Amino acid sequence: MSVPKSGAPREAGAVAYATVIPFALAHLACFAAIWTGVTAQALALAGVLYVVRMFAVTAGYHRLFSHKSYATGRVFQFILAFLAQSTAQKSVLWWAIHHRHHHLHSDTPNDLHSARRRGFLHAHVGWIFQSVNDDVDFARAPDLTRYPELVWLHDYELVPPVALALFCVLAGGWPGLVVGFFWSTVAVWHATFCINSLAHVHGTKRYVTGDDSCNNWWLAILTMGEGWHNNHHFFQASARQGFRWWEVDLTFYILKALSLVGVVRDLRLPPSDVVRNERPLGRRVIERAATDLVATLNLEALAANVRAALAASPTLAQAQAQIAEARERAADLVAAWPSVPTRADIAARAQAMYARTPSLDEIVERAHRMVLENLAARLAPAM
Repeated sequence: MSVPKSGAPREAGAVAYATVIPFALAHLACFAAIWTGVTAQALALAGVLYVVRMFAVTAGYHRLFSHKSYATGRVFQFILAFLAQSTAQKSVLWWAIHHRHHHLHSDTPNDLHSARRRGFLHAHVGWIFQSVNDDVDFARAPDLTRYPELVWLHDYELVPPVALALFCVLAGGWPGLVVGFFWSTVAVWHATFCINSLAHVHGTKRYVTGDDSCNNWWLAILTMGEGWHNNHHFFQASARQGFRWWEVDLTFYILKALSLVGVVRDLRLPPSDVVRNERPLGRRVIERAATDLVATLNLEALAANVRAALAASPTLAQAQAQIAEARERAADLVAAWPSVPTRADIAARAQAMYARTPSLDEIVERAHRMVLENLAARLAPAM
């Protein structure tokens, strides 16, 4: 088995020109239709390739290789991997490993493509232009690297797109290449990238996930079901991302049909308590949600208000002295001071900010404690 090439660490901001240049050229190639013309055959080819390859991205790259939401045999697994890589979105190993990293750190400072942290354009496409993101840590996907055919595709990741481009030339001439291959490839790129960018910016939130993931119906149409992104971030293991009957998920419908003829199996579905939004949140999500809730408060202004109240009240000055003697109880003592948000204040803010969840009280409790501890720490030098 091959391993990623080693070398000196590269700066996060270094540009991966080997990615940028082909990306730019592919977009420029789309304009060659001015000279090649646009035939009905080429347009039909582009439409078919968009649908087939978008399915390979959603069912292959995402739901199978990244999340193991269903099972299949090695032949169909390889077909999905080959078709997915024909979109020129790097190898299955690269895609799955980076996507798993995204879910682990979604919209935190460690997320590779967070619109909240680094801006919309970086989340959409900029992150793939950084050299540091070229590397693949095989240790993060032992379930995938045990298949030598997937490792081969990683080593020769350009074979699928080049083979498809040649097929398009044979099938439709130059219009087949420009319109059939390049138009559909660029369209698949940006539809896929919108899930990293737009689906974390615009839409609705049914679930508290500790990140910015949203459900967006028209993105779901463009991406064959991936637009139900908030659903997905809440229960990542599901092969079905449109949890409700009216949430169109074409990828799941195709997988369901394939399961009826035995091509795929063990489709994982969201449990009923997940669909009803009755499942308690995990500790990591509660911590992230509480952190986001606290971030909506101006803690420096709150601390200034408390200092002003302390300066005007002998009683509170006495409380200051008590805190200085019992730092481990500082947060509890701060809770009784004027200008400090009460638990009820935090709860009202949380109810306005988050979707319904059985863990709201835990989020509020954690956020209130974080506010008190932060204020105690800010006021400690004045004590």
